[in-house]
Amino acid sequence: MAPHIRLYRIVEFHFGQDIPLPVKAYPPRPELCLYFYPGEPDLVKYPGDLELKASKLVSLVGQQGFVNFRHVPKDFLLFQVVFQPCAFVQLTGIPGDQLTDRHFDAEDFFGRNVSLVNEQLFYASDYPSMIQIVEKFLLEVIKKKNKKTSHSVDEISQMMVTENDDFSLEKFLKTAYLSHRHFDRKFKERVGLAPKRFLQIIRFDKAFRMKNRCPNKDWLSIALHSGYHDYQHLTKAYKEFTGYTPTQFFEIDMQAPERAFGEAEI
Repeated sequence: MAPHIRLYRIVEFHFGQDIPLPVKAYPPRPELCLYFYPGEPDLVKYPGDLELKASKLVSLVGQQGFVNFRHVPKDFLLFQVVFQPCAFVQLTGIPGDQLTDRHFDAEDFFGRNVSLVNEQLFYASDYPSMIQIVEKFLLEVIKKKNKKTSHSVDEISQMMVTENDDFSLEKFLKTAYLSHRHFDRKFKERVGLAPKRFLQIIRFDKAFRMKNRCPNKDWLSIALHSGYHDYQHLTKAYKEFTGYTPTQFFEIDMQAPERAFGEAEI
């Protein structure tokens, strides 16, 4: 599974009747995901939207470039499949840039089977059982893969995610043995974003997670350990991806439900 699936993320909350429901600020991450909602889905609001939109019971979410805000119900369960970069285009032949910053009904890509999987998840007795159900479905998808859909940039995009201590595009260009223009075009087609933009999101995500993991760490240290030149450089990235300064967005993020569990979300 590892060449195609990066990780599973299971989120479950149960709020008492008198507990106000927190809003989850979901910043951009370097990932394209399949969302299963065995119960009631959340409501999502993007910058510029006038109203909340209900997620489909099984949603395909393309690579996101901006923050969105999620409103969860009192009883909430989500099983999230995070694909490896380029894995979705390998499995379906659908270019990643057609999915960027968009939500879709997953049935449009995988047929009725994804809804049947979601029903099975609803009746699953525990998390390991849920993983088995989803993996059985994913293995069938992988078996149908067209082996001719792979490209040299696929491995490079995975290197960017796993070797995220170096945010220089030049290193990856040398590995690709492609012209800058050709590399940009193929990368955007397969990942959904230009390579430089993708690296920017990886770096931002590293800073965001480091602050959650070490809330007492000062912002200058966060910036330097995440590959930024200084705090102003980090602030520019935060404003670009969230619309807020690092301090403002951290205060918003601290209201998210999972923060009560410390590092569990990390």
